[in-house]
Amino acid sequence: MRNPIRRYPWLTNVTLYSGLYAGGDFMQQYLSNKNDGKIDWRRTRNVAIVAFCFNGNFNFFWMRFLERRLPGSSVSTVLRKLAMDQTISLPLAISAFYTGLSLLECKEDVLEDWRNKFLNTYTTGLMYWPFAQCLNFALVPLYLRTTFTGCCAFVWATFLCFSRQRGDGTLKAALNWIHQLNSGVKVQESNEK
Repeated sequence: MRNPIRRYPWLTNVTLYSGLYAGGDFMQQYLSNKNDGKIDWRRTRNVAIVAFCFNGNFNFFWMRFLERRLPGSSVSTVLRKLAMDQTISLPLAISAFYTGLSLLECKEDVLEDWRNKFLNTYTTGLMYWPFAQCLNFALVPLYLRTTFTGCCAFVWATFLCFSRQRGDGTLKAALNWIHQLNSGVKVQESNEK
């Protein structure tokens, strides 16, 4: 019997990616609200919808496009793939996340979060994603690349959900949040909608 990921690559990759993104939102909420246990399942559902409709699908086809355009895993090829990924894919994924969630929440100004947090989030992403994607492009077989990216995206989604709710898209704000969690300070969610 064939491996289900090889047999149904789109379905398994995109579904797993969406689940990991939703898991990142759940983790952020759980850590922020561990004293009272409140989880906003609607928010987690919305994160999963955005991840399924855009992020997972985009990454699935993007990885295949990059491999067709730049086949192989030589150092120069990996660096060219990485440059394309960080200049095209990362800004699109961040933009889809912020605007997609704002659309699903019926915000009056769907670009508000994007305007306020995009540049900081993109800068933070440039500190995280190049390492993950270098491994992905150099070592991971094509049929598993979206899944590998999804696993890395679990941490990234936790950061994005934190940034959307109470951060400003910077690593400093996320590290302060982690410090508060470790020191036992109650972390309050922002309910600005």
